[in-house]
Amino acid sequence: MSTPETPEEPRSADDGTPAEGAQVSEAEAELAAQRLERERIERRKAERQGPIAAGAKLSGTAAELLAAVRAVESGEKPPATVFEEARPAPRRPAPEPVRRAPVVPDGPAAPAEGTVGAVREVLTRGGAPGTLAAPAAAALGEAAADLLREDPWQLLRVPGVRPEQADGFARALLGGEAGPGDERRGRALTVWLLEQAAPAGHTVLEMAALTEALGRQGVPAPEDAVRDAIAEGDVLVFQDAIGEPVGEDEEQPVRVLVGLERCALAEESLADGLARLINSAPKQDGAAEEWERAAAAAEGSAADLIRAASGHGLVLHTGGEAALAEPAALLAAAHGMGLRAWAATHSPVGRQRFASRVDGPGVATVAGLLSGAEGPGRDPEGALALDVLVVLDAPQLDVETAALLTESLPDGARMALSGDPAVLWSVGPGRVFADLAAARACPQVASRRPDPGPLGELVSGIGVGELLQVEAPDKEVVIVPVRDAGEAVHRTVQLVADSVPRAIGVPAEETQVITPGHGGAVGTRVLNAALKERLNPGPGRFGGFDPGDRVAHSPAPGRTLPGRVTGADGEGLRLDCAGETVVVPRDRVEQSVRHGWALTAHQAVGCRWPAAVVVLPGDAVPALSRPWIYTAFSRADRHLSVVHGVDQALPRAVSEVLAKPRTTRLPVLLAPQLPAEE
Repeated sequence: MSTPETPEEPRSADDGTPAEGAQVSEAEAELAAQRLERERIERRKAERQGPIAAGAKLSGTAAELLAAVRAVESGEKPPATVFEEARPAPRRPAPEPVRRAPVVPDGPAAPAEGTVGAVREVLTRGGAPGTLAAPAAAALGEAAADLLREDPWQLLRVPGVRPEQADGFARALLGGEAGPGDERRGRALTVWLLEQAAPAGHTVLEMAALTEALGRQGVPAPEDAVRDAIAEGDVLVFQDAIGEPVGEDEEQPVRVLVGLERCALAEESLADGLARLINSAPKQDGAAEEWERAAAAAEGSAADLIRAASGHGLVLHTGGEAALAEPAALLAAAHGMGLRAWAATHSPVGRQRFASRVDGPGVATVAGLLSGAEGPGRDPEGALALDVLVVLDAPQLDVETAALLTESLPDGARMALSGDPAVLWSVGPGRVFADLAAARACPQVASRRPDPGPLGELVSGIGVGELLQVEAPDKEVVIVPVRDAGEAVHRTVQLVADSVPRAIGVPAEETQVITPGHGGAVGTRVLNAALKERLNPGPGRFGGFDPGDRVAHSPAPGRTLPGRVTGADGEGLRLDCAGETVVVPRDRVEQSVRHGWALTAHQAVGCRWPAAVVVLPGDAVPALSRPWIYTAFSRADRHLSVVHGVDQALPRAVSEVLAKPRTTRLPVLLAPQLPAEE
């Protein structure tokens, strides 16, 4: 990077069904996508079970393991044999997807007032805040009050509740009966730990890791707690073979995994859907000669991508920002052959950016496409009415969203998953893009189109583990060393409000600050307060916000929409998010809207700005990794300022600290369904 310097010194201080191509707010699209996900899970559950006893929903090796657990509990087998006898069962062929009709966006049904009142009474008796009544009723259903009386640790199913809070609630209700070894506590903590693991990317946890975590929560018999949770059907258990298959007389090494039902069903559905795409020949909807002519007219890896898509139902494409020209070429080629082709992005900002590269309609967000709020809509069988789907920002797909996409594609359709493999993975369970790349289950096209200029050189080096000293004659990259947190905040505000606009020509509203976390002395909360005071001071009369405030709206976990406050009225807070009007209800503002001059790198994925200021205070060292730095630094188009207070921790993180491992099952589920290599 360039030698430490700063820019020029600052001066002082009518039926609701969307029409084809229509767009509604990202919040409505997200709610509709969530509804689709709930319907999909209920459908797969119905396929697996009728009226059955608790725990009988397990199948295959999971059912065999549960039978072994129950045999131990009844004394028929010694405990040492529980995890030793089951063998991996063969995977079934990929089933045809069950089609769904279009869904009109709406929100989840609110719990009945009577249910909320009864729950509030139980919570008050247990010393828990009454504000938890509505979320507890929503999480636990109509019988929530009775369930909490019988099992106070079910309070852990309410988002945000921690084990020590549930323990206090249980002691208040049960008195001396509430102890760390209570089997109800062990079961609830097993589910809670798996729920905590899902946002961190795990679809399952290894048995050893789960029991160790239960031990840290004071559960005296962790393995018994997991067995109880399995027997009650709260969680599912799997055994996945390790290594190559062995002979009949040999014991196949396996790893025992435990997971939530929703993650397990989504990952199974995704594997089935991907296998259907991979094993099915694409529709002959464009003569081979037409595809070849389109490839010959393209350049370099764009031609490779078009050729790969012509003969395969699933293709992976990797590359940075400049490589977006290649999926744009694929989309143009498909349109030129008269095919129904669409692209889907992670965010509305990404949709805007990619739409500028293509002629005519054909770009939606993933959430909008799935809900029917955007895109071509669905055919009478419920499949998306398209022939080619290009998914951009594909590393951001979690297993649940990816399963919905693959399940929604018609037979014979082509899907290209495109993205930068070096960015942070999804905020949600799974590592779909990385798992597919590692499995080599389909053709992969790596772009040979590098991002240009000093910024492109810097980011490319980070991607391979090197922090390069790049020449930046026009101050494309500038390092601003700081000694402490106070100086980091001060210099960040100076850069955004004065230095970058005057020296680089990028106004404050087009400069994005990125920092490792929300808390701490230089987290998003502190930086946003300082930036608001300088750039848009006001009393915060609309729930802490004023017109003109930059905000980050999160309609769902893992989804962030940068926007700006335009006003407020009786309906709620009004935002402009990438040209869309979003109304956040009053009771959702506190939970889903933050100021947005400063974001985390996870919030910034899928977006780019003319200038970015990346803040690395001294307390940020534990959060730094190569994917985090790559993602943060690559959000800038023209200029990057690095407020640098971590000394040698920065190059060390680039060279040594890789992405945290995620435990998933997709490669194991997919492998038996792929054609054997010749």
